[in-house]
Amino acid sequence: MQVTVLVPGVLRSDVGGQSRLRVEVEDGAPLGTVLDRIATNHPRLDRRLRDEHKTIRRYVNLYVDGEECRRLAGSDTVLQRGAELQIIPSVAGG
Repeated sequence: MQVTVLVPGVLRSDVGGQSRLRVEVEDGAPLGTVLDRIATNHPRLDRRLRDEHKTIRRYVNLYVDGEECRRLAGSDTVLQRGAELQIIPSVAGG
């Protein structure tokens, strides 16, 4: 099945300028599998999303079909066919 990953402008340099990534995974794959595929093809983006233990960084929010993944099952969230993953990095400032 295919999952669409929406990449915000601030992270597009890590994926060759693309605003959307199409990631192929098996039916019923968890979010962690999508992130592993991203790591294979776009390691710079992966380092921005996850730490060395493959834990989603606290300042990155990942939404699966409009639901924040931490409110679901985190990296174990099972994705449906045609799922959309939106990456939203936190913005800080003063």
